[in-house]
Amino acid sequence: MTKSESWEAVQFTAHNPDAAPFAFTVKGRERWALERLMQAGAKGCTPIDQPGPRWSAYVHALRGLGLLIETVHEKHGGPFRGNHARYVLRSIVTAKPEAGRATA
Repeated sequence: MTKSESWEAVQFTAHNPDAAPFAFTVKGRERWALERLMQAGAKGCTPIDQPGPRWSAYVHALRGLGLLIETVHEKHGGPFRGNHARYVLRSIVTAKPEAGRATA
């Protein structure tokens, strides 16, 4: 994110299975993470392919709003092998049409 990008509050609508749609507003890093998840689709995001300082915190905050986000645990190799999380947005989320959104 560059200084010229704006991560102001934007309203979204979420659709979860067997539930009424609901509106919510996010800004800052939570908005950044949500937009990355929306762009990734079924592939999802990892802190490896979408570096961010606190992915787990962003996901926790988004889940607190009622969004369905799956955590898939994956093994990785390399000199610091171990596990990492892949986050997959399962809610269907759309932004309000008039909402100005920053890109990538």
